[in-house]
Amino acid sequence: MIDALAHALVNLAILGAIFVPLERVFPARVQRVLRPHLALDAAFFFGQYLVVTSAIVASLTLVAAKLPRASFATHLPAWQQVILAVALGDFVVYWFHRACHRFPLLWRFHAVHHTSEHLDWLAAHREHPLDGLFTMACLNLPALLLGVRMEVLAGVAVFRGLWSIFVHSNVRLPLGPLRVLLGAPELHHWHHARVETTHNFANLAPWLDWVFGTYHCPEGEERWPLGVPEAWPRSYLRLLLEPLGLPKTRAPRFLPSPAQTRVAR
Repeated sequence: MIDALAHALVNLAILGAIFVPLERVFPARVQRVLRPHLALDAAFFFGQYLVVTSAIVASLTLVAAKLPRASFATHLPAWQQVILAVALGDFVVYWFHRACHRFPLLWRFHAVHHTSEHLDWLAAHREHPLDGLFTMACLNLPALLLGVRMEVLAGVAVFRGLWSIFVHSNVRLPLGPLRVLLGAPELHHWHHARVETTHNFANLAPWLDWVFGTYHCPEGEERWPLGVPEAWPRSYLRLLLEPLGLPKTRAPRFLPSPAQTRVAR
């Protein structure tokens, strides 16, 4: 446990050294470093690094060992396996993410992530463990079934994790065409808007949003409120336990109403 805590502290220091200066030099919103609910997101950070990530990896490894695996991708070059893993994972996660915003059973877990009212690099870690498990399964199991090697998926997972932190960070950078290929903070910030937005479900592949009609790049300053309209707990343990009971929340509508479309545009 001491080694895991030391590893978490090192990662916290490295990520902070990267993203805190970025957020101060290129801010999307005027926001203090010591903003409200920072301690809550720090609790999610340490929960992920000390317990959740290891449990998810162990669970997926156990499941993958029991599943029949094709040899389709086994002998492909590593770069082709990377493309296959990314394409499959992005496609499956896009539709899983849309389902999370459609069906109350999934939304009760995914909503924990959307309770953040202040987005930055640390808020990216606010996620219910079961939501994280389902997402990681969608990202990795399709590629594993086709024979993509675990070490390839591990490398892709590192990049996905860093980019996920970036798109949640309080940063606005001119990424140009890369915004459509890889995603950008302004796209994901709009996805976290408190209005019932039905846009930008792909964190790493916004071209899928473009193809399926859910892409929206907001213009101007980011002034829309963030979070969910319903009241949720403000403690780490209660946010973990709340989705396990009878939810008082509902999933946002899957398709936008005309009024929402006018807000989005």
